[in-house]
Amino acid sequence: MNLSIEQLGHSYGQMEVLRDINLDIPTGKIVCIVGPSGCGKSTLLRLIGGLEQASSGNVLQVGEPPQACLNPLTYVFQHFALLPWRSVEGNISVVLEDHKLPKAQVQSIITDVLARTNLSDFRHALPTQLSGGMKQRVAIARALAVKPAVMLMDEPLSALDSQTRELLMDDLVGLWTKAPFTAVYVTHNLNEAVRLGHKIVVLSRRPGCIHEVVVIDTPLNERHAGDAELAQKQSYLWNLMRDEAMAAEGELING
Repeated sequence: MNLSIEQLGHSYGQMEVLRDINLDIPTGKIVCIVGPSGCGKSTLLRLIGGLEQASSGNVLQVGEPPQACLNPLTYVFQHFALLPWRSVEGNISVVLEDHKLPKAQVQSIITDVLARTNLSDFRHALPTQLSGGMKQRVAIARALAVKPAVMLMDEPLSALDSQTRELLMDDLVGLWTKAPFTAVYVTHNLNEAVRLGHKIVVLSRRPGCIHEVVVIDTPLNERHAGDAELAQKQSYLWNLMRDEAMAAEGELING
């Protein structure tokens, strides 16, 4: 299932946040959204996910969701959104409870996503017993459990320290390499964008418009920290954004 975003625009009262967004999200690709602070990145994700109704334009689901898909669109948030009184297994099972699946199937799904996210040994642990990186792995496992057509990832690594962020990027690359998934990935971190994005959408400052779309053809599993080509892409993205980012910061400070 692809997503097709057509002439999408959104305003909060008199404040125009997004203008004329036209974008395709192809199956099996990770599309990263970057741009200056306040440009509407997270708003765009909420509009795609149906958490808000756009002021204009459409988000179309094209084609059929994958086999056994329980939720066509599912979120991975920055702050994990785990239930502290539930174990790792319980936090994953919560997204399956409304689907009236046989108990054996639920257990099979949980076992599978725990193995894919390297959490099998922590099945019965509570969130308070986990590191930040492990909590985000639980959130990713929970998203994978519903076999989504598209994962909507809102700065999922920004709350983590740099070392853990590198490890989670490696985990995401490993997950995608074994079973390619479709994702819209919002980030302010250009290193994440060039490590994970097949397509990087650069938004202008508010009202956010698509300034440029940068495609990276290098396979995800061949991208590594310190790679000269990725560093060049990252520098190019920053050059696209720098002046607008400075202007956007000034606008935010001045209200």
